[in-house]
Amino acid sequence: MDKRIFEMHAGICTIFSNSKRLEIIDLLRDGEKSVNELSSLMEIPQANLSQHLSLMRQRGILETRRDGVNIYYSIANPKVIKAFDIMREVLLEQLSMHEKMFKKIKSA
Repeated sequence: MDKRIFEMHAGICTIFSNSKRLEIIDLLRDGEKSVNELSSLMEIPQANLSQHLSLMRQRGILETRRDGVNIYYSIANPKVIKAFDIMREVLLEQLSMHEKMFKKIKSA
């Protein structure tokens, strides 16, 4: 397989290694939002948010639409949401398994 695909994959995974960027993806799952809306929902400064949004846009995760002075962000490819949801399912399964093991140890 072409090594470039591994490099691209690693680059995308760096986007998903930050909890704020994962929160952005979750907030945009149901449609576009303005920078102001995202900043308010996430309770972080707009300057901080803009850095995350810029990086995600550069990597092709997000796309933008301008309406007057407002910039709206949305998920560029719906498969990003699928990947997000699959990883969340894996994590929830792991959490459940760990909780079951903890209960068994505690009751023993």
